[in-house]
Amino acid sequence: MSAVPSPASREPFPLPPQPVSGEVLREKYARGTEATAHDVRLRVARALAAVEAPDARARWEARFLDAQERGFIPAGRIDSAAGTELAATLINCFVQPVGDSVTGIVDGRPGIYTALAEAAETLRRGGGVGYDFSAIRPEGAWVKGTDSRASGPVSYMRVFDRSCETVGSAGSRRGAQMGVLRCDHPDIERFIHAKDDGSLSSFNLSVAVTDAFMGAVEADGEVELVHRASPSDGVKQPGAHQRDDGLWAYRKVRARALWEQVMRSTYDHAEPGILFVDRINRDNNLAYCERIEATNPCGEQPLPAYGSCCLGSLDLTRFVRSPFETRCAFDFQAFGEVVDVSVRMLDNVLDVTPWPLAAQQREAQAKRRVGLGFTGLGDALLMLRLRYDTEAARAMASRIAERLRDRAYAASVELARERGAFPLFDAAGYLAAGNFASRLPDKLKGDIRRDGIRNSHLLSIAPAGTISIAFADNVSNGIEPAFSWAYTRRRRLPDGSLRDCAVKDHAYRLYRAMHGEASALPEWFVAALDISAESQLAMVAAVAPYIDASISKTVNVPAGYPFTDFEGLYLAAWQAGVKGIATYRPNPVTGVVLRGP
Repeated sequence: MSAVPSPASREPFPLPPQPVSGEVLREKYARGTEATAHDVRLRVARALAAVEAPDARARWEARFLDAQERGFIPAGRIDSAAGTELAATLINCFVQPVGDSVTGIVDGRPGIYTALAEAAETLRRGGGVGYDFSAIRPEGAWVKGTDSRASGPVSYMRVFDRSCETVGSAGSRRGAQMGVLRCDHPDIERFIHAKDDGSLSSFNLSVAVTDAFMGAVEADGEVELVHRASPSDGVKQPGAHQRDDGLWAYRKVRARALWEQVMRSTYDHAEPGILFVDRINRDNNLAYCERIEATNPCGEQPLPAYGSCCLGSLDLTRFVRSPFETRCAFDFQAFGEVVDVSVRMLDNVLDVTPWPLAAQQREAQAKRRVGLGFTGLGDALLMLRLRYDTEAARAMASRIAERLRDRAYAASVELARERGAFPLFDAAGYLAAGNFASRLPDKLKGDIRRDGIRNSHLLSIAPAGTISIAFADNVSNGIEPAFSWAYTRRRRLPDGSLRDCAVKDHAYRLYRAMHGEASALPEWFVAALDISAESQLAMVAAVAPYIDASISKTVNVPAGYPFTDFEGLYLAAWQAGVKGIATYRPNPVTGVVLRGP
């Protein structure tokens, strides 16, 4: 690793903080007497350095603090709980299995109420949880040993929803959940419409879409709705017949008709989203030892049963030199130096964090997933005089993502040399043709074959909402463009009440400070609602090839966006090779979180 640069090489924020940044910092992240971002960063650096060798801790604490001061922002759970006495996890993301029984373990999955207890403990410790409910038999199916029939996955999702509302989360954040159902589950139509009435407020919903289903949509063919009953059931399901592969086939439906139901629901109230689940599994570095069926609540982490991921984001605006000037440039060297240290910090999180469940700890230690990404892309492009919806902007974003990938993987190889590869590492499986790792540069692949790699996955672009406000002067979130130059954000306070806060975009504030309040904004200053849905999707497609997990991106469309164009957007996402897509169109069901001036 390169040496820590001298203070003269850094460019700190030249702006006084806006009030909302301090409010969010104190409410969500500061502990005890902490009052500034530096105070929080120092606590986090010290906590994560604790796993280093005793004679190296002071050095690594200084390096960890320096990385944060230069632009690395650990995820919210790390910032809020590392080095404190909170019994909270430092991990944002979890996926947990749910089986087709009431309690106990069936086919390797915990029964519904066993899974509910596990979820409650994870939520209580501050983690968000995703679940695939596809193992639960459909509504009306027989329940062995009783005269009753099953109520179906959606009914049990409502139980999980109420539990999430009831269980208090460690720290000051609401519980978050993701509910996933396969596109060929017999109850898929009930799932699609589960939030039509505004219920299931603690859930995001996504349909796990297969290649076969998308092929049927394109060919206007039929799909069969099926369910795999437990082998112990041994009874005929009403209205179904058992196939040779053990699946109970219920009925066939026209794929395009089902697809249109998904599209209409999403158009009307922004859910469900879409996960291209076969593509997710094909691209997975660990396809040789795991199957992915769900993601975390925001979709940036496809994970196996009991999988988790510790996250962190690099504020890209901190690496723009001479912003807005004709000589502006992105400092790839400084960026790479911070990436190196950030990977080590996230690897250390896995050994520092309290784990809600022993199964989560076993899974994490076997694979050592981390998710390093970036935030502030939209603002960084503005500072580089690049309009978000241009090919030049997409090319720059691709270059940044590629450098992130290469430095992160190289840093993890270096960690493997020092600490050993993750326990389930198998070079042949890890570099198998067709997955993400197989597309790494040849030198990196050679290093991995020879020395292994410390972390199975390294890259994820999360929403990074409140950390971008608290630690980065409200840079544009994640991969998103700026929402608006000045707007009102509705915040939920710890007592559950709502408060409207005035917020300004960082790049806008910086431009005004440099050029005056009366100066006209340059033509490259475009916000989210100035950018077409197609251009937003194109940005995801430009970055996605360099991200081994996934990207949380909501494609915003105006209220009057034609339905046919909206439906075409999802088909374009499939054709572009992304792993999933979520959209937001203003509607009366979901309400408004951000409002322009």
